[in-house]
Amino acid sequence: MPAYHSSFNEEPDIRQVGNMSILPIKSKYRGPAPTADPAQADCIDEALDLFRANSLFRNFEIKGGADRLLIVLILFVSDCLAKIGSARSVPSQIEATKMLNTLAVDNFPVPGDANFSLNAHYAPPASRIDAEQLRQYLTQVRQELAARLIERLYADGTGKPSKWWMSFQKRRFMSRSLGT
Repeated sequence: MPAYHSSFNEEPDIRQVGNMSILPIKSKYRGPAPTADPAQADCIDEALDLFRANSLFRNFEIKGGADRLLIVLILFVSDCLAKIGSARSVPSQIEATKMLNTLAVDNFPVPGDANFSLNAHYAPPASRIDAEQLRQYLTQVRQELAARLIERLYADGTGKPSKWWMSFQKRRFMSRSLGT
């Protein structure tokens, strides 16, 4: 059974930086991301929906720039779950929000950087300006992804993260990690 791919691979007129798509998102954070239609799912919703199914796969055939973004988002979700799981005690929703927001804005490698773990699959940005825009875009996307992940983790109202999500904290998509 093949892994699930991004439905945004066939979208026309999507800007590419390197070979990663810059997709529109619904965000409450400021940044360079294009604004998505609030009535439709965006790439962050898709990453959260596909995370658990795709994290079971060791191989993933990249079919476009949106798949490259999906890989980065899935690996970031995995890092977020590992961060919450590594806390000394079970964090409350407020504590988890702080932890993940800090993780989202921390300095992280982008494609083309020497310590980016997936450089073999990603083309570096064409210029420093593109690299900086990609970093700003990914920061905005990571912040929004962390906020939506917290909403799903703590949706049951018990004040504890969902065991159905936390059971994936040690599982690594493509046996990789972003190293954050």
